Amino acid sequence: MERKKNILWGVILIVIGLIIGLNSFGIANIDLFFDGWWTLFIIIPCFIGLINEKEKTGNVIGLCIGLFLLLSAQGIIEFDIIFKLALPLILVIIGLSIMFKNSSKKEKIPDVENDQEYVATFSYQNIDLEKEEFSGSDIDAIFGGVRCDLKNGKIKDKAVINATAIFGGINIIVPKDIRLVVKHTSIFGGVSNKHNNKDDAKKTLYINAICLFGGVEINDKSTKDN
Repeated sequence: MERKKNILWGVILIVIGLIIGLNSFGIANIDLFFDGWWTLFIIIPCFIGLINEKEKTGNVIGLCIGLFLLLSAQGIIEFDIIFKLALPLILVIIGLSIMFKNSSKKEKIPDVENDQEYVATFSYQNIDLEKEEFSGSDIDAIFGGVRCDLKNGKIKDKAVINATAIFGGINIIVPKDIRLVVKHTSIFGGVSNKHNNKDDAKKTLYINAICLFGGVEINDKSTKDN
């Protein structure tokens, strides 16, 4: 995957170098600094991310915004139309992403009733679930942070965590002897999974994450152990 990304960036740089060389010798007259050229700094990385990365929602949104800005700079559409279309477009893309993600052929997250709910809004919560029997919980960090310590939690068979990070961060410390299944929808955010997965484990923990300008970190060590 990384090699493919490097090849794409290499091709782009080679093309730019050739254009500059042809212009310098008068063989061609290609204007690299056309109206809206700066939008390529949005369009190109999002296009490469669309090809290489598994989570494509953020790149689709970034690509659409970059193309709208380019069309506006070229005088094809009015700039104020972008503001009118931006929010509806983002919501539609996110909605479609969630719908098709849940209906994909990959392993689905089971329906489990979560009777535990933790919300950190403009605040921080430190949750210790080590001594409890755990079947699942909903964790929301909105302009805040949550640290959930589950490394010694008692998971019978399977458990589900629904994690939502909006302009916030969630750190989930999971047991080492589990199989971990992670699905996420990320818009200008992401999930960092540092857990060494045990595919033959008898216990499975499902984490369903939504990250909007926020992040979820998953590991199997507490900060005290590091």
